[in-house]
Amino acid sequence: MALAVRVIAPDKTIWDAEAEEVVLPSTTGQLGILSGHAPLLTALDIGVLRVRSNKDWIAIALMGGFAEIEDNEVTVLVNGAERGDSIDLSAAEAEYTSAKTEAEGVASDDKQAVIQATKSLKKARARVQAAGGSI
Repeated sequence: MALAVRVIAPDKTIWDAEAEEVVLPSTTGQLGILSGHAPLLTALDIGVLRVRSNKDWIAIALMGGFAEIEDNEVTVLVNGAERGDSIDLSAAEAEYTSAKTEAEGVASDDKQAVIQATKSLKKARARVQAAGGSI
């Protein structure tokens, strides 16, 4: 039995199809979902969601949100998302390098700047990983 998977961002639906398996970037670590999974509601971190459909793995960069699993349906509501196959890897790597340089230059006593730089770095890392790059 397959999972019905929907990934919904504020501006569009990123994924709406059946899949055999989903790996979510929850706030407590990677969470694997297979058919028959117990009902669950979880917060999602910035990271890469992976969907296995027709024996292929599709990567989607998520910018945080929530996931609900119930009755073989996985509904993912996110602040933003981008399919890995639509991300320009070289541009994403340049963005990551820039975010890393910015994060290293932030004064540790400026808590707001540290939080913002860390968030930018996590977003850039997720985009690179979803596009197939490694960090």
